[in-house]
Amino acid sequence: MKLSPIARKILEARYLRRDESGNLIETPEELFKRVAKSISEIEKLYGKSEKEIEKVYEEFLNMMQNMDFLPNSPCLMNAGTELGQLAACFVLPIEDSMESIFETLKQAAIIHKSGGGTGFSFSRLRPKGDIVKSTRGISSGPVSFIKVFDAATEQIKQGGKRRGANMGVLICHHPDIEEFINLKRNPHVIRNFNISVAITDSFMEALYENRDFPLINPRNNEKTKEIPADYIFHMISENSWRTGDPGILYIDNVNKYNPTPKLGSIEATNPCGEQPLLPYESCVLGSINISNFVKDSGIDWERLKKTVKRAVRFLDNVIDANIYPLPQIEKMTKKTRKIGLGIMGLADAFIKLGVEYGEEKSLEIASRLMEFIQYHSKLASLELAKERGCFPAIKKSVYTDEKNIKRFLNVNGNYLTLDWEYLVKKIKKTGIRNATTTTVAPTGTISLIAGCSSGIEPIFALSYRRKLLDGETVEYIHPLLVKELERLNIPDEIKENIIAKGKLSEIEEIPEKLKKIFVTAYEIHYEKHLKMQKAVQLFVDNAVSKTINLPHSASIEDIKEAYKLAYELGLKGVTVFRDRCFQDQVIFSGIEEQKLYPRERPKITKGATIKMKTGCGNLYVTVNEDDKGLVEVFSQLGKTGGCAASQLEAISRLISLALRSGIKVEAILKQIEGIRCPNPSWDEGEMLLSCADSIAKAIKRYMGIKGVSFPLTDEHMAGICPDCGNILHHKEGCIICEQCGYTRC
Repeated sequence: MKLSPIARKILEARYLRRDESGNLIETPEELFKRVAKSISEIEKLYGKSEKEIEKVYEEFLNMMQNMDFLPNSPCLMNAGTELGQLAACFVLPIEDSMESIFETLKQAAIIHKSGGGTGFSFSRLRPKGDIVKSTRGISSGPVSFIKVFDAATEQIKQGGKRRGANMGVLICHHPDIEEFINLKRNPHVIRNFNISVAITDSFMEALYENRDFPLINPRNNEKTKEIPADYIFHMISENSWRTGDPGILYIDNVNKYNPTPKLGSIEATNPCGEQPLLPYESCVLGSINISNFVKDSGIDWERLKKTVKRAVRFLDNVIDANIYPLPQIEKMTKKTRKIGLGIMGLADAFIKLGVEYGEEKSLEIASRLMEFIQYHSKLASLELAKERGCFPAIKKSVYTDEKNIKRFLNVNGNYLTLDWEYLVKKIKKTGIRNATTTTVAPTGTISLIAGCSSGIEPIFALSYRRKLLDGETVEYIHPLLVKELERLNIPDEIKENIIAKGKLSEIEEIPEKLKKIFVTAYEIHYEKHLKMQKAVQLFVDNAVSKTINLPHSASIEDIKEAYKLAYELGLKGVTVFRDRCFQDQVIFSGIEEQKLYPRERPKITKGATIKMKTGCGNLYVTVNEDDKGLVEVFSQLGKTGGCAASQLEAISRLISLALRSGIKVEAILKQIEGIRCPNPSWDEGEMLLSCADSIAKAIKRYMGIKGVSFPLTDEHMAGICPDCGNILHHKEGCIICEQCGYTRC
């Protein structure tokens, strides 16, 4: 079994078993044997002999050891262990009562502790300020409870391995939608939630027709007011431009493809958005490494078919092997038996095939691959149905008549190459084992283990620098690029330039064809990103986790257009991320050090001096600016001299240096605001915790005079991995460390 050094480090840090003293008691080889044995043992439930079980064990083991297929992280971590919780994603209901809210919070804590992520719709909660009849008080609204859930999540580590992740959804016509959309502008408020606005068809119609849209109180279904649809849409787009949140969930399109509509409507998804689920449903996920199936400039379809069949059996077995965190989840999951087989390594496969990501040829390949996996996963599920029976809720599903089966499976799609009429008739006649079989999930960690590109994402960067735990710095260059450079006999000095840039587009000596094949995420227009998502979504039961990468220069209007195109393409949801939209995003393509030098102090500035009543006396803070923005800060206590005065001078000089070096004022305020000293004070109804905190608040007051409201910040996440200190970056709707495998999802 071939594993990269990074893969071995990730397995040792997060997946391999340890004794009570924290010592490793398992090798990577033993991990895969543990998982294969645990999942193959389920065959006993269906009357298989020891010899048959041994054969299944070998098949499961081989496809994992060869990195052809890997299940989701909880399965790798927990299969065959006492914890035994194998599902990655859950959705829990929240009804409009204090009892329901806190019962769900308790259930979420149990799930997070077991290693799962949770999604919630807060749309049923009455709005802020609404009446609470039982106490004659007023409601604090859904956003206040999201904060409660976030605070609880902060304290819980998933099975001792990682912190929990959540998705919070609010319907677009909720009266508190504006507060929800702005929720993540403040970096200190919400750290463990992705958020999405559930957009309806009626909202999009109002947007296209440039008219008002009604907001509805969920307590009584009464209209509270009307608001321009474009105003809400602009607010969503502007916040996405700033922070990457909220995403959009096209909820009517999600329910159009709900496989069990008679069981209820879908209101929420798992944390990365690829798994819409009914309340108390969970789903087990796994991904096929497409890169491994490229053979002689084509796809080895026969080997892929065998892997799909084995992967479906594996995931169906996981449903029975799972030790569920709640009885309601076990009951609902086994009622629909949803599995989610997806892909990873797609960008690597394109490189091997000599195809440019996002071009028409790549869309055709991606769609044909997913069609093939969808088709053969359904055949595999049909075989399991004959052997084990259909999923119990099949009479409440779309699988009861041919018309609904065709609609659900997108049989009238654009890239049909297989006999779907035959499959539809067979499903109608026989039934099927799993309500869904396909999902394209984030593969941030398992793709690092497999040594391939993640999900259906393009290559993020062709080279970058990583700092190891011992302080050593190593350089990474994409291995397929290394091979091509060697084949073309590219001189070392050009290689060094490539390493520094992290992309080929600016290297004159590189052939144009190679530049196109090795295109990176931010070089691809959002339209191509979206069309790739569409090409794959055509043949995915659930949804596709993908980040629509935008360059730093992208405008709010670009994001609006991307959201509209996503809707017009029939996508179920979309996440956008504008490069460096966070002040503390610290991964950049290439490995050149980013050096900042202060510009010269202008000869003429203008500003104001603000008096702050601190615990150490009156502090006078002068804030100056020029035509490029804030440029310097001076501060002086009423009494001169002494240690305090010298420290204030040092703080002010460093703030001024940072401002003239192009550091955003929000990032500076984040560092000094909240610093405490033994002598806090009150000034104009605001607590001043220290002189440093007072300087931050004085700058805010100055900005308020200028008509700029706070929080201005667009730095809603940390750019440094909390486990290993390396860089984090945003892809597949999640935040991932490619050094140690840490993920916020």
